[in-house]
Amino acid sequence: MDAISVNKNFVQNNDKVFSNKKKLNKFGLYDIIFKNFLNLSAIFFVILLISIFLTLLIQSLPSIEAFGLKFYTQSVWNPVENEFGSLPFLAGTVITSFLALLITIPFSLAVSLLLGEYYSKGFFSNLMKNCIELLGGIPSVIYGFWGLFFLVPIMRAFETAIGVPPLGIGISTTSLLLFIMIIPYSASIGREVISLVPSNLKEAALALGATKYEVVKSVILPYAKSGIFAGILLALGRALGETMAVTMVIGNRNMLPDSIFGPANTMASVIANEFTEATGDIYLSSLIQIGLLLFLVTTVINIIGKRVIKRFGKE
Repeated sequence: MDAISVNKNFVQNNDKVFSNKKKLNKFGLYDIIFKNFLNLSAIFFVILLISIFLTLLIQSLPSIEAFGLKFYTQSVWNPVENEFGSLPFLAGTVITSFLALLITIPFSLAVSLLLGEYYSKGFFSNLMKNCIELLGGIPSVIYGFWGLFFLVPIMRAFETAIGVPPLGIGISTTSLLLFIMIIPYSASIGREVISLVPSNLKEAALALGATKYEVVKSVILPYAKSGIFAGILLALGRALGETMAVTMVIGNRNMLPDSIFGPANTMASVIANEFTEATGDIYLSSLIQIGLLLFLVTTVINIIGKRVIKRFGKE
């Protein structure tokens, strides 16, 4: 009987080991499949990015061959004579986007601190969060209509008061509209990173006699600065590529802007305005080359932003 029971135990143990191996093999197979899926997803996005760049580059070749580097330094845009230069649109894009970003930074930082530190919970906090998320989800064409019927009359009255031509539309109006459109992005990310600051760091500073202002200045902002900058970078990317709202209030003048109150054009707005009317290979290729330029500008700004974020993270 002892020998029989020993054999039974041996068989049962072998069955358990075998079943455990089967489970391990099964989970190992799932792990391999999941890992390969992640690798394929990463490769897909790399291929997608390269394909977008190559498509724009190939379609831009007629314009590149015709104008060369002059395309980026020339300010004349004359489809009748096939003379195309992107400098007015590059200047309009950079001025409106960075002006909107400069206005956004103090407001988004204030909202982030208010909701991330002072009112992190409660009815008021939830109401503000929902309002900010709703602002981020409104279609850009709605912002454009609002800008035409609300911002433009206000800017026209302001321009009349300061003695400049009261056009209402132009770079300043566009920058104000972009400021309202991009603030939800930087404020939302800033609020999240500020709320993640460890409470023991803040409590230690308060225990040492620091005021609330000193805690914000010396603890919260240094700890969360890389995340705050990431939100600002995301907002800038949104401003650079905005099309419909900008097209409706910027004035759409294909010349270098002579004033922040004057009309201008951006890379995105000129493509939206003229792409369907483009006749001839050079005209169409020039518009696509502006799209390529916008792609490269966005890429460069993102690369610079990533480097700054890494530097902030090491400090």
